[in-house]
Amino acid sequence: MSEQPDRDSIDDPALKARLMRRATYASVGVAAILIAAKLAAWLATGSVALLASLVDSLLDALASVLNLFAVRHALTPADREHRFGHGKAEALAGLGQAALIIGSALFLIVESADRLITPKPVAYGLAGIAVMGLSILLTGLLVLYQRHVIRRTASLAISADRLHYFGDLLTNATVIVALVLGGRPGFAWLDPVGALIVAVVIVRSAIDIVRSALDHLMDRELADADRERIKQAVRAHPRALAMHDLRTRQSGNQTFIQFHLELDPDMRLHEAHRIADEVEAELLRLFPGAEVIIHQDPAGLAEKRPPFAGRTT
Repeated sequence: MSEQPDRDSIDDPALKARLMRRATYASVGVAAILIAAKLAAWLATGSVALLASLVDSLLDALASVLNLFAVRHALTPADREHRFGHGKAEALAGLGQAALIIGSALFLIVESADRLITPKPVAYGLAGIAVMGLSILLTGLLVLYQRHVIRRTASLAISADRLHYFGDLLTNATVIVALVLGGRPGFAWLDPVGALIVAVVIVRSAIDIVRSALDHLMDRELADADRERIKQAVRAHPRALAMHDLRTRQSGNQTFIQFHLELDPDMRLHEAHRIADEVEAELLRLFPGAEVIIHQDPAGLAEKRPPFAGRTT
C-alpha cells in the first residue's frame, strides 16, 4: 500500500507543506464526523463489531491529531540545533500511531472473545448499516485525497494515516456483513468474528507503519531502483569517470544523497566544481528538493580510508 511519489510534482516546498497540512486537517475532520455517527449507532445496536469500528475511529482521530502536530513540526526549517531539519518527527509520529493501533487491536480481541463466549444478537442493524455506509463513503474520499498528497510529498506521516484508513474500508465492509447477518438466529457469532477480522487488519497495518518508521529513523538506504537512478545519472555525464561511496537516506520528505565523484586528475578545480554542479542539477531534477553532497576525487588516486562494511559504489 506504499505510494510512489510523483517526482515531477514535488519540487515546490510551499506546495508540499500546504498539501500535507490540508491532508492532516481532512483526516481529523473525517474522524470526528465518524466518531459521532458510530457512537450513536453503537448505542442503538449494541454491536461489538460496530464498537470495534467506533474504537478504531477514536484512535484514528487521536492518531490524526498526532499527525497534525508531527507534520507541522516536520515542516519546520532546519535550525542551528537541527541542521538536517525535523523530518524524523514524521517517523516518531508513525511509531506513536502504531502503538495506538496495537492497543486498539488488543481491546477488540478481548471484547470479541467475550462476545463469542456469551453471544448476544444485534438489534437495529439498519441504523448501523447506514452509519457504516457513510463511513465507507467518507473514508474512501479521504483515502483518495491522501493518495494524491502522498504522490506529491512522499510524506511518511500521511502514508501511515492512509494505511489505517485504507484498512478501515475493509473493516467497515466486514462490520456491515456482521450487522446484516448478526441479528439472525444462529448467526450471532458473526458479530464478534467480524470484530476479530478488524483486529487482524489493524495489527497488520501497525506492522507496516513500524517498519516504515524504523527505516526512516535508522537511515535506511533508498530503494535499489532509486540508487540505480542516481548511479545512471552520474555516469551519464561525459566528464564523470566513476563514482564510489554512494550513501542515501530519507528524513521525512527530505532526501539526502552523497558520494565521491572521480574526475580527470589533471582537471582544474574550477572545472571540477562546474561538473559537480551539473551532476547535482541532474540529480535534483530526478529528486527535487534533495540535499546532494559531492566530493570530487582525482581518478586513480588510492585513498587511505578507514574500513567501512557498507562502502559501495
